[in-house]
Amino acid sequence: MTEPTLERRPAAGAPRAIALFCHGGTVASVEPPKERALSLVRMRAIEQFASAAAADRGLTTCLLRYRVAGWNGAAADAYADVRWALDRLRAEHGDLPVVLVGHSMGGRAVLRAGGQDGVAAVCALAPWTPPGEPVDHLRGRTVAILHGRGDRWVPAQLSADYAVRAQQAGARVARFTVAGGHSMLRRAYRWHTFVRDVVLAGAGLAPMRPDIAEALDRPAPEGLAVPL
Repeated sequence: MTEPTLERRPAAGAPRAIALFCHGGTVASVEPPKERALSLVRMRAIEQFASAAAADRGLTTCLLRYRVAGWNGAAADAYADVRWALDRLRAEHGDLPVVLVGHSMGGRAVLRAGGQDGVAAVCALAPWTPPGEPVDHLRGRTVAILHGRGDRWVPAQLSADYAVRAQQAGARVARFTVAGGHSMLRRAYRWHTFVRDVVLAGAGLAPMRPDIAEALDRPAPEGLAVPL
């Protein structure tokens, strides 16, 4: 692909907010993402779940299809594609609030883009956040993280360290852990409902779920390792 694409599920009526879903990938690849890649299939399922729950409240959902499957070092291709999507959505919808949702490499991309204009909240699922990943741009932003305690692909300690640094930089951060690994297949309903509830609250379409709201208001480390 010469540019990214957006799969859209429009709100049932005038849109009031947008959720942008960004799937995982790999460290280095210039090949397009495979249609049957588990990371894409799982993120599409979560996006469909959120749309089914909130389209009638005014939520439009979009699934971002990257140009290439890899992050690719300094090129940070997934991050570049998220910025492209935000520019496109802003041009089409003006200043509607946008909630970013990303898994693994997509989690890194949405966290990197969390300081962009119009971003109301970020939901990162098992995010790949290597040491040194920037956090200062998240000052004043709401960030919710969920990570599997048994993740062998992207160790949960990476997001734990990132959450501490982001909170120290001035972000409002809640981080939860759940049994299971990287694929989000074990206890899938908990992953789905976590995303749905963060998206609805971040978009201003519902109050924040009480356990997430409480974690957001806790100091470190209490709100950064909450079992779900």
